[in-house]
Amino acid sequence: MNLITLDQEKCIKCGLCVKECPERVLELSKNGPKEISTEECISCGHCVAICPQEAIDNIKTPLSNQISSKKFPKLSPEEAENFLRSRRSIRSYKETPVPREKLIDLVNIAHFAPSGHNLQGISYAIIDDRDILDKAVMIAIEEFEKDKVSSNFTKPYREKGIDTILRGAPCLILATADSNFPRGRENSILSLSYLELYAPTLGLGSCWAGMFERISMKDNSPLLKLFNITNNKKITGAVMVGYPKYTYSRLVDRDSLEFTFITQ
Repeated sequence: MNLITLDQEKCIKCGLCVKECPERVLELSKNGPKEISTEECISCGHCVAICPQEAIDNIKTPLSNQISSKKFPKLSPEEAENFLRSRRSIRSYKETPVPREKLIDLVNIAHFAPSGHNLQGISYAIIDDRDILDKAVMIAIEEFEKDKVSSNFTKPYREKGIDTILRGAPCLILATADSNFPRGRENSILSLSYLELYAPTLGLGSCWAGMFERISMKDNSPLLKLFNITNNKKITGAVMVGYPKYTYSRLVDRDSLEFTFITQ
């Protein structure tokens, strides 16, 4: 299969596409780049994205599907630091429903996250039905009681109806992958991290649903049936999403930074 096409008139034979191909699929000839190991292409799109002349195209990552990055302003280091530090794990949510358009925006950004060997392989299940979420919380509580997990999570639910699992969030986003996909968990962590960083731009808050994951990621978890997750799929991550009930006025610090340079 021929992957690339080349516009000979545009190509200046700079070799950038060859140098940046992570799998050495291309080599530079007198006529420009040519394929030498087509089967190794991982569809990263570097060859097309880096070409300054728009001279190369790749059927796996078409030029027509790529957007110019030159027209977008870049964040300053200070802006980027403030943006990243201002993200909070939200555990108090308004009851206001989140429009599905915003939820789709979130998972769309999530699927652009980096992934091991560009295998990607993550799909998403979005739950915004209050009845289903309430059933999910109840199932999680029951499973924790069976496992004799600390009553700090189960007692408030049983005695006061407090949702200690999903914190009353109106939405839950699950990452899923094929059951035999070896990078499901790590790729989900990357993609859901993108989702969490993007959420505040939509006025939303999020929080990693760690306690919920403990139940949902168990073998034969009853939550798989509740969410209609097929037998060939597994849940590989979970994030709660909604409108924050409160706002934060300050950026919280972390423990002291520890680092070292390794030298000979």
